[in-house]
Amino acid sequence: MFKKVAIAAIVWVITGVAGAQSPPPKSSSPTSAPKICSKCVRAHMEFLASDALRGRGSGTQDEWIAATYIASELEQYGVAPAGDQGGYIQRATLSKRQVTGPPQITLKAESNGTQQTWMHGKDVLVLHLGGSSFSGPLHKVDAENTGAAVPAGSVVFVMGKAVSLEEAAAHYGSQGAVAVVAAASERLNTRWEAVAGRPLHLPIELQGQPNSDLEPSFTLVAINASVAEALSRAPEGSTVSMTVPASEPQTSHTWNVVAKLAGTDPAHKNEVILLTAHLDHLGVAAPVNGDAIYNGADDDASGSTAVLELARVLASRAKPRRTVIFAWFGSEEMGGLGSSYFRQHPPVPLNDIAAYLEFEMIGRADPAVREGELWLTGWERSDLGPALAAHGAHLVRDPHPDQQFFSRSDNYVFAKQGVVAQTVSSYGLHRDYHQPSDDVGHIDFQHMDEAIGSMLRPVLWLVNSSFVPHWKEGGKP
Repeated sequence: MFKKVAIAAIVWVITGVAGAQSPPPKSSSPTSAPKICSKCVRAHMEFLASDALRGRGSGTQDEWIAATYIASELEQYGVAPAGDQGGYIQRATLSKRQVTGPPQITLKAESNGTQQTWMHGKDVLVLHLGGSSFSGPLHKVDAENTGAAVPAGSVVFVMGKAVSLEEAAAHYGSQGAVAVVAAASERLNTRWEAVAGRPLHLPIELQGQPNSDLEPSFTLVAINASVAEALSRAPEGSTVSMTVPASEPQTSHTWNVVAKLAGTDPAHKNEVILLTAHLDHLGVAAPVNGDAIYNGADDDASGSTAVLELARVLASRAKPRRTVIFAWFGSEEMGGLGSSYFRQHPPVPLNDIAAYLEFEMIGRADPAVREGELWLTGWERSDLGPALAAHGAHLVRDPHPDQQFFSRSDNYVFAKQGVVAQTVSSYGLHRDYHQPSDDVGHIDFQHMDEAIGSMLRPVLWLVNSSFVPHWKEGGKP
């Protein structure tokens, strides 16, 4: 928890910019047109995506500094804190274990008492670890029957050569399989030793919390021909298990920023509009063309800036009828850990959240839509997007449905709990995604100003209306 004085002092010492952008006075007319502050937008971007923040790595001190900066701005705007112990910051404890040896997979057939054990790097390749262990009944599916349903908790063995292991994993993992196993492709067989030599990582977890809905919770395994033959002969329902030698857990932290404008209408003040972005990125990693800082300007300093600007505008006007909560989540890049913690420790009951809008990657225009347009993930799933568009939002359907963006951001953590939660974006699949080149120099500030500006009136309508969005039939995940 940070005291208010400490927030301003830390950011002033580190950046020299806290307090430099004073918020405009409150509007004298509640009906006056909301205006974007272009200087504020640029100032936020130039700090949050600067080399000084070293890419705001998930769960790092740099993420903490970014959170502190955002909190300091909110204090200037007059938005009330809604984090831990009366402050703006919400701190979550993370638990991490290091893999200390090769995983082992065991097949045990209860019907005849036989048992076989295989080692990672020799007989099998563990491509993704969903946890430090699993155990479940063997369930066989044919590679050509890609739509097969599988029991939750099973270990799915996809038989046949014509299989994309990644697609199979996504399909069966979404049904609750604890592991997906398939024969290694010819290409993977040629790279077996190289892949076996890569370090394996256990997922970082929220201490005492279930896995995030954004982090795959299943293990993905490629196997050689002899293991595939053994699994083919094994009786259905045989137990397949995995153990991973690992170190004792080490703890660290990630940080959210949470603030609130209390609603004034007695009939609607308990209806909450939640506006969010994620404040972290990839930090310092492998250099590309000599640059090792993954600044994350578009992803997602742009969204963080958009929510800051919405907070400034809403705080400068008459108090809204509904309560508005602003949240910036940490560790989205590690699987939505910050948003998952917020979901478990919300400042209001989740049932009170009438609508959730996330802002993700709006720093550049998407050539797949018309100039000036943004898109909404899961457009067809609810009536939220069409309602916002009817009130002036330049929002259209997501033009990249094959990318499954609806389930790849923090909104999905809340949608899984029934909240109508969707993401505003204009990401055009540019090549700077998750690269050091995603920096301020590649931001289209005119587009960004217009994008944020186009959402001001629709959001003002939403926070002052009685409209409650609903999932369409089959739309809720």
